[in-house]
Formats: sequence, C-alpha cells, structure tokens
Amino acid sequence: MFIQHMMGILYHPKTEWGVIKNEHYSATHVFMAQISILAAIPAISLFIGTTQIGWSITGGEFVKLQTSSAMMAAVAFYFAMWISVGLIAYAIRWMEKTYGGEAAYEDCLLLTTFTATPMFLAGLAGLYPMLWLNVMVVLAALTYSIYLLYTGVPIIMQISEDRAFLFASSVLTVGLCVLVGLMVTTVILWSTVIPLNYISG
Repeated sequence: MFIQHMMGILYHPKTEWGVIKNEHYSATHVFMAQISILAAIPAISLFIGTTQIGWSITGGEFVKLQTSSAMMAAVAFYFAMWISVGLIAYAIRWMEKTYGGEAAYEDCLLLTTFTATPMFLAGLAGLYPMLWLNVMVVLAALTYSIYLLYTGVPIIMQISEDRAFLFASSVLTVGLCVLVGLMVTTVILWSTVIPLNYISG
C-alpha cells in the first residue's frame, strides 16, 4: 500500500491525498513502514557513491571515503532525516490551530512524509556524488515537494483554501529552515570525516 501511495502522490497527488487522509495511519506505522525506508534511500546511495565512485565538486578528481567513515556518516545522516521529519510534523501540529486545522499528529506526519517523498527519492543521485548534479536533482525534487505541500495541506489538514495557502507557506518556511539545518550538519559532518579518512581516486 505504501508503494501505491508513493506512486500515486507523484502522478495524481490531489486524488491520492484524499485516499491517504481516509486510511488513518498511526505515527508508529509511518515511522517504521515509510520513513525508515525513504530515509534509507539517500543514506545508502551516498554510502555506495562515496565509497565506490567517490565525491567530486566539478566531475574532475574523485575522492573516495573509507568504508568505516562513510558508514558512520550514512548512519548519522539516516537518523538526522528521521528527526527532521518528526520536527517538521511537530511544527505543523503546533501551527495548525492558528489556521483552523483539525488534524492529529499522525496526519501532520503523513503530510510531511509524502510531501518529502520526492526529496528522499532524489537521494538516488548520491550514487554518483558530483556536487552540481546532486544540487540540480535536489532542486527539481524540492520544486515538486512544494507543489505537493500546497495541494496536500487543504486535504490533510482540513483547512479552507484561502487559509491553506498561508498555512502551507508557513510550513514551507519551517521545512526550508530544517532542510538548511540538515545540509549544514551534513557539511560539518563530512568536512570533519573527509580530510582524515579519504582514499584518492
């Protein structure tokens, strides 16, 4: 069912949001059956890419990470994504009352998870970790995630169209702040690991 929803949210989001809303998933189910899988995509892709191909800024010289170092970075990144999704869902739950929402935390978590699905899938670009390529893929995924957010908020949060736009804009601001924080943490982590644990390729 999760795969079906994931494909549906990519191809016909407005219809799929309604189906998702009516199925009433628990927070535990969302974390264990959905986020656990989605968060693994970029973590595993980056692990494979940085150890087998190596990372590069321009596509010139590639630098490979040692397996042990790449594993630590991938695991840390994996759990950082879990925390990020949970924090955004909590922020949505906290803000919704201001906009007349009537959704439970589980609904907020579903909105966050499926909205972020393109971003998680964009993690496949980590299999070939060239900076400019990865940035382009992530930006394309971010654009579609924003579209999913604006179509999903009025359905999942049960907010009128006029208020939904403002609410979605607030959620977008929170999401971008968390995304920037995640990116900064990743850069700090990798800048600490890479200088000491690399293999020239």
